[in-house]
Amino acid sequence: MKNVLSIIALLTVAFVNAQAFSGKGDQKFQVGANFQDEATGIHVTYDYGLGENISVGVSSSYALGIDSRLDADFGDRFDLEARFNANLGKVINVDDNFDVYPGLNLSLKNFGGHIGTRYFFSEGFGLYAEGNFPLAKYSKDKTEISYYIHNQFTFNIGAVFNL
Repeated sequence: MKNVLSIIALLTVAFVNAQAFSGKGDQKFQVGANFQDEATGIHVTYDYGLGENISVGVSSSYALGIDSRLDADFGDRFDLEARFNANLGKVINVDDNFDVYPGLNLSLKNFGGHIGTRYFFSEGFGLYAEGNFPLAKYSKDKTEISYYIHNQFTFNIGAVFNL
C-alpha cells in the first residue's frame, strides 16, 4: 500500500509542473496517427504561441494506407497547412495540464477548421486528439483523388511535446 501511495504522490508532483499552453513563445510539437474514410497515415504539427491564448503553426499529413480503389501518388497523399489556434485551456480553467484549441487552417486541399485537446502528464510530454473538417473544398470534382484524401473529416491522435 505504501508503494502505491508513493507512486501516486510522484505522479501528482509531475502533474503540478505540467502546463498545456503557456502563452507567448510557447512551442508544441505533435506527432500521431491520421484516420479518415479513405486512408490512414501520419500527422505532425508545430504550434507557436503569439499571445496568452493565440498560437499559429503548420501541420502536415501523409496518407499511407489508402483504399485499394484509389490510385494516389505523392501529391495526393501529402497535405500541408497553415493553422491558427485559440488556446482556451486557461479560459475554461479545467486543469493547468489541459488545453482545448479550436482553430482554422488553410491547406493545399481546402480551407477548414479543427478542434483539438491536449493533456500533459509531465512538463514535456502529453497526448493530443484533434478533429479536422473542410469548410470550403478547392475542387468538388469526384473524379480527382484529392477529393477523397485529406478533404473530409479526419481524426488525429498521438503524442505532444513541449519544445
